[in-house]
Order: sequence, then C-alpha cells, then structure tokens
Amino acid sequence: MITYAAPPSVTTLVAVEDLRVSFGGTEVVRGVSLSVAPGECVAIVGESGSGKSVTARALLGLAGPGSAVRASAFHVAGRDALAFGAADWRRLRGGFAGLVLQDALVSLDPLRTVGAEIAEVLAVHDVVPRARRRDRVLELLEAVGVPDPAVRAGQYPHQLSGGLRQRVLIASAIAADPELIIADEPTTALDVTVQAQILRLLAERKAAGTALLLISHDLAVVASIADRILVMKDGRAVEEGPAGDVLAAPAHDYTRALLAAVPSTASRGTRLTTGTPLARRDPNPSAQVLAGTGLTRSYGPRRVVDDVSFTLHEGETLGIVGESGSGKTTLARLALGLLDPDAGRVSLHQRQWSRLRESARRPLRPRIQLVSQNPLDSFDPRLTVGRLVAEPLRLPGAERRERVLDLLTRVGLPPEVAARHPRELSGGQRQRVAIARALGPRPDVLVCDEPVSALDVSVQAQVLDLLADIQAEYGTALLFISHDLGVVHHLADRVLVMKDGRVVEEGDVGEVFSRPRHPYTQTLVASVPRLPYRTGEAPGRGFLVSGDVRRRDAPANRTSNEQRAQG
Repeated sequence: MITYAAPPSVTTLVAVEDLRVSFGGTEVVRGVSLSVAPGECVAIVGESGSGKSVTARALLGLAGPGSAVRASAFHVAGRDALAFGAADWRRLRGGFAGLVLQDALVSLDPLRTVGAEIAEVLAVHDVVPRARRRDRVLELLEAVGVPDPAVRAGQYPHQLSGGLRQRVLIASAIAADPELIIADEPTTALDVTVQAQILRLLAERKAAGTALLLISHDLAVVASIADRILVMKDGRAVEEGPAGDVLAAPAHDYTRALLAAVPSTASRGTRLTTGTPLARRDPNPSAQVLAGTGLTRSYGPRRVVDDVSFTLHEGETLGIVGESGSGKTTLARLALGLLDPDAGRVSLHQRQWSRLRESARRPLRPRIQLVSQNPLDSFDPRLTVGRLVAEPLRLPGAERRERVLDLLTRVGLPPEVAARHPRELSGGQRQRVAIARALGPRPDVLVCDEPVSALDVSVQAQVLDLLADIQAEYGTALLFISHDLGVVHHLADRVLVMKDGRVVEEGDVGEVFSRPRHPYTQTLVASVPRLPYRTGEAPGRGFLVSGDVRRRDAPANRTSNEQRAQG
C-alpha cells in the first residue's frame, strides 16, 4: 500500500489511510491513502473506471447507494469520519467542502433557474442576508466567467451551453466559501480561455488557503495547478509524488503511457496509443461532401451564427474552435439539418440540404451522423447500450448483433457493456457508446461536437486513433468541434476560429496555431496549459525508462470568412 500524506508539520483537512470502497462485494477502491492540507492541491489522475471519482466522493460520504466504505483511519475537519452519520456528512457539504461534479446537466436541477440553484447554497449556509443574495449570485457568475450574468441567472440549465453549465456548477460549489473544494473534471467542458480563467480562480483560492482535491484526465491542467499527483489504475494508487517529478520523470509504465497519449504538435501523424505512423488518406479536394454558404442564425435578438461559410472534402478534417457561446454547436446543428438557417444554405454532396422537409432528408441522414457533447441528451434512458448502438443499423438480427459487438470493441468497450444502460456507465464510457452508434451506418460525414471532452487521455487516444483509422479506411470527412487545441492540432487539416458567431481566422491548422494573426486566436493559443518536459523531448510525450511501482520523495491567406469578420 502506498502511504500518501502531507508534510507532518501541516494540519490536514482530510486524511484517509487504506481506503476501500466496495459495491456488491466488488472492491473498486483498494487501499488508497491520501491527505489534503490547507493551501494544497492534490490531483488524482487515471482512466475512467480507475476509482478516482469514487475515491473523491467517498471523502464526502457520497460513495453511492449500496457502497461499503472502510478505512484504517479517516479524518475530516479534525473529526473521525468513521463515526459520521448522515446528518454529520450533510453539515459538512457545502460549508466545509464544495463539490464540482463532471456532468453539470445531471447535477443541476432542470426545474430551477441557475440563479436559484446558487441562491439555495447561500440560503442554506446563511452566507449573506436575503437582500444581498441576488447581488452575490451575480458576483459568483461573473467570477467564473459567465457572460451577461444578470440574463444567465434567469435561465434554466438546458438553455445554456455545456461550458456555461459547468461554470454555473463551479459558482455553486464556491458560494459558501468552503475550506475544501473537491473538483471532479471541473474544466472538462470549457474552452481554453475560460479554462484558464477557472484555473486562475482555483489557484487564487488555493493561495488564500483553500484546499483543493482535483480529479482530472487532463494532465496539462493538472500540471498547471497541482502540488502533488496520485495516479490510480484499477482502484489502486500506482504512483505519487510532487507534480513536476511525476509529469517530467514518471516512474511507472502506466503513468508514462498516460503522458505519451496526450495529443500535441509533436504527435501529429502518429498513433497516440503506440507512437507509430498513422495510416493516411489525403483529402480529395475535388470531392466536396459538405458546404455552408453565408450561414446566419438568430435566437430572438441575438445572432449566434453570422455569415459563416465553410467547405469539407472527402477524407478531410475541419476543426472548429472558439469559446462557449461562440456559435460552434449551432453551426454544427445547421450542418446536420437539425436547424434551418435564417439566411444562407447548406449542401450535402452538392445537393440542397437545408430547408428541406424531413421526409426528403431522411433517406440521406445515414450519410451524416452526430457525435454529441453530452450523450445523455441523445440517449433513450430506457434502452440498453446494445439497442442504442443497433438502432440506426439496417441489418438482419444475427448480423446486427455481431456489428454491435464489433463497434463496441472498436471504441474500447467490452461486450458485456451491451446489456447495461447509459446511466450505469461512466462519462467516458457513455461517450464511447455515442461514437460507436454514430459509426454504425458508415457515414460519409461525422459531425463531432466535443467527442472526446469527457474521456481520459488513454481512452481519448484510442478514440482519436479510431477516427483517424475510419477516415483512412473509408474517406470519412470530419467536422470536428473542440475546445482542446491540442486535439484539433493533432487531428485536423484546417481550422476555423469562431468568436461571437463569426469566423475570425481560418486556414491550415499548423499555420493558424503556430502563427495566429487575429488577437482572439492569439489569446486562445496563449491560454493552452502545457506539460513540463525534459530538454530534447516533445511537449506532452512520455519517455521510456524501466522500473517498478515506487514512491518518490522528491501567415496564411485570409479567406472570405476572415474578410467579413474584419470588415
């Protein structure tokens, strides 16, 4: 067992030794020990299913229904947590500790405005007088980077983008000024500029003495804020130590594999899972599969897509980046024919696609498929995974079942997942199911809206390699929306940068990211968190050393979109 403790001279807020969590006799956390001190950030990293989220939730008495939690020692806020009852845990949550969960849509009440959600925390913990609550709600929303806080406070979760929902969840978690913040993937849904803002906010709270337990699959985010890192695999801690040491000189094979899987400039053209060259089919510029011309779309007085044009060719990947609310997802919905533009047109294989009756679109829908940002939005919760993946397939029974199992295997899921329901899966597993479902009809175009945002780096690497393989084998075109510039740089051929509904810069992905011309693009690139690396090595790439598990104590031409944006 690895013993993980803060320096003995520091009073810890949370300390647990030999933590074990079981569900139905199956142990999912196996002998983990850790502590968090005031002003310290401890990060837990690992794959989906490694036990990192269960470990974090167990520290607040939220391991889940049917769980059995044991430890040889467990202290929270100076008290013996092994003796806590339900009322003791409730008193600690919100006041002593704030919790930010991964899935904001599930965490936020769909029947209340987001302002009311935050105000409840202020009321329950008597943070400010009633007359001051609305002002404080607006201050919190502004602090976490929500634009137009007075307007957003009156909206419901489904009216916000994924990134805005995540920011609301963070505002709720810090509302009572807790001593400890447990943040489970707090920047997963955020674009890089807002991610940088949130990380600065968390760093300021850490500097003021707040303890932070950070759960993340994003190793670059971890590198920017963590003091110490605990790496988990299969419920166990396999490596730990100061963040700089773990990231720059990992001692365990698994940690090295995680670092090697991080997409970056250096990884372009290689398989993230093996480091070998990717199979490559060059885009066919004479085969246009999808195009938008002068697309405009408004919601009420707000124009969310403003005179945007794009083309996508067979075998090409077009990346779209920008802040939450910049119009990326609305553009994707226009491309899919889920929305009609107020002006402009979309064509699929040079045929009219926008403003058609659905009966005319339906025969062509298998040729363009969506991988959405939040799979729970699109899944029927009554259906098993097997039925969800099989639904778009037009195959006889036995052949359909074989195809479903093949698709699940290709996205890294075992066959038994087919019998489970979406809510029984982790966020990363649900995203893989969404990708398997989209790949089923063998589409000509995949519209990917943040398809790997919920995945840990190793599974993200599998999925990105899979998308590259599909593209090389079938010539599938990808319209790829992501806030992760490293992922876009690794995968895309060209990129569009969107801000306030307009394309402000576009071109070859290497050219745009290495020599950005627009101030907004320059801000995006400057905001990307980076991993430490040794001299002579590529950023984000691991290096191989042998050893057992151990503890260490130590300018492209501007195109029409750009011209319109500048004009």
